[in-house]
Amino acid sequence: MCTSLSYRDAAGKVYFGRTLELSVDLPYRLAFFPAGFAFTSHITGYAALEYAAKNAFFAVTMPAHVPKPGAEPAPSELKVLEGLNDKGLTFSLLSYPAAGGDQPPVAPGRSVLSASDLGSWALSQFSTVAEVKAALADQPLMLEALPILGGAVSPFHYVVHDASGSCLVVEFHRGVMSVYDNPVGVMTNGPEFSWHLTNLDNYTFLSNVDRSRATFGAYEAVQPDSGIATVGLPASNTSVGRFVRAVYYAQYAEKAPTPDRALTTLAHIMNNFDRPRGITIDYPDGGAGHLEVRGLSTGGSEPYATEYSCWTSLADLDRRLLLVRGYGSLNFSRLDLTAFAGVDQPRVLPFSRLDAAAVDTTGVLRGARV
Repeated sequence: MCTSLSYRDAAGKVYFGRTLELSVDLPYRLAFFPAGFAFTSHITGYAALEYAAKNAFFAVTMPAHVPKPGAEPAPSELKVLEGLNDKGLTFSLLSYPAAGGDQPPVAPGRSVLSASDLGSWALSQFSTVAEVKAALADQPLMLEALPILGGAVSPFHYVVHDASGSCLVVEFHRGVMSVYDNPVGVMTNGPEFSWHLTNLDNYTFLSNVDRSRATFGAYEAVQPDSGIATVGLPASNTSVGRFVRAVYYAQYAEKAPTPDRALTTLAHIMNNFDRPRGITIDYPDGGAGHLEVRGLSTGGSEPYATEYSCWTSLADLDRRLLLVRGYGSLNFSRLDLTAFAGVDQPRVLPFSRLDAAAVDTTGVLRGARV
């Protein structure tokens, strides 16, 4: 479904990466929202919450409804799935099908924030995880049915990171909201986040040091290759297995000496969670659940669902860089938020325009000299 993690370089600067896996290709839009942009969040039966952006931010978004052919949704209709603001705060939405359920009532007259707008609210209003956490203690937040997902009730949980390395998880489980400090900076999907932390207690033996020799009786065993240290990692693509692997890679990957090297290292880390179509499949009677999106193709003609990495993003929280790669590309598109200083209107780009062919070096090699 989704994997997210934070990584630090040799200087302690923070970087963030995530993948998003679904069995359908949503109408994603890459967007820029400037400071001053007016947002409104509304849930039927409750007072709307209006907020103007204090921070500019980049976001990977999708519209609340499937767009009609040839029509572009207005910026105000876009919902944030992933983003980075000009203070170095990130927001991520990850799949969590157990979110829905009976929710506690909200006092009459209170303005309610829809969970669908949590991303735009967090990125536009706050600079740090601590600020988001404090604001959530006073701001009612509720789930709602999402038309683009066939009426599913906000089947997600949410992660916020900041440039200091702090991380926060906002998770609804059967309608009840919990807010967790995240000491490992990693998130996947179900079960509950607290369960994933408890499960890590089963992996205290993990280390990145190969033990390539052992003696059994009079026989000395020698491993003929490197890499035996990873034998204890879960091999499956389940959320449980990915959580443990993500903690391992974030913990042990080389601490890069420069920011550019750090982004390259983070890209290599996230490649371990990149899933091609067809690697795991689910037939209709197999029992696995997937988000169903009315009016959208799964991208293939097969009589089964296959989850794949629709896109991967990287963020440099210190330099305010966002890098995005869609399924149709091997390369990341790099976006510099500081270059948008002075832009006072939203910018929206269909995600499909990010996909590009690999760089062709045929001419370079032909022109090379021995």
